[in-house]
Amino acid sequence: MFRLVIALLSSLAFTLPAAAQVQPFPAAFHTQEIQTNGTQLSVRVGGKGPAVVLLHGYGETGDMWAPLAAALVQDHTVVVPDLRGMGLSSYPAGGYDKKTQGEDIAGVLDALKIDKVELVTHDIGNMVGYAFAAEHPDRVSKFALMDAPLPGVGPWEEILKNPLLWHFRFGGPDMERLVKGRERIYLDRFWNEFSADPKKFDEASREHYAKLYARPGAMHSGFEQFKAFDQDAIDNEAFLSRGRLTMPVLAVGGEKSFGPMMATVMRAAATDVREAVIPHAGHWLMEENPADTVKLLKDFLQ
Repeated sequence: MFRLVIALLSSLAFTLPAAAQVQPFPAAFHTQEIQTNGTQLSVRVGGKGPAVVLLHGYGETGDMWAPLAAALVQDHTVVVPDLRGMGLSSYPAGGYDKKTQGEDIAGVLDALKIDKVELVTHDIGNMVGYAFAAEHPDRVSKFALMDAPLPGVGPWEEILKNPLLWHFRFGGPDMERLVKGRERIYLDRFWNEFSADPKKFDEASREHYAKLYARPGAMHSGFEQFKAFDQDAIDNEAFLSRGRLTMPVLAVGGEKSFGPMMATVMRAAATDVREAVIPHAGHWLMEENPADTVKLLKDFLQ
């Protein structure tokens, strides 16, 4: 009898699918907890060569960059932080304006003894990256931004009129109560509405990120990222008053999302802008069309 049960269980084990997982980073990477600018960031570092920093956005963490990190680690030092208040980084009470977070990144690079970098950013990472580049233009040799605007820059006021962007003003204690325990429902709305094909943002990734955003303080910190947009607009206007960025910039939009609008935004902020549109993709470029996205970015960084 016991042999029969064991045989049945063994058979069942072979027929069940393995649990899906997000793509891991290559073994060449290690993780460091770096104290910077009054907070602690969880930072993956791997490889040797010219340094490139990859900054994620809302609804994801640095984990989103695994396919690109794998492509770059052979000939770059690749630095992948989780932003302040996201992923495995700490959740401080304040500092969610992007100017402050740009200094978070400067502190990470100082701790790693890295002077000059190439930047690749997505979503809110664009805003942090822009603040870092504007404050430290001598430390950025190239800058690729993907599929999100910059507060106060170019057609920002027109962009704000898009009804899909209601979440820019969603936050506060009552909203936090609404989403507590329902983080997956809230985040599914982003992954579904901002993709060309929601199936491309797979179930493993959804489960992974929903779990991270359910950590104590994570949703509050995420809402604070958006709440800071008004201050970010003020800071960005001050940056622009000093002049536009002069390093080569790649402005990347998803075909079914920002598309060529990314280049319109960045031409208001930089003098040397190359436009690119990723086909068959909405906002989630690394999930919806990783092959074309990785090739485009790798070619730009050569």
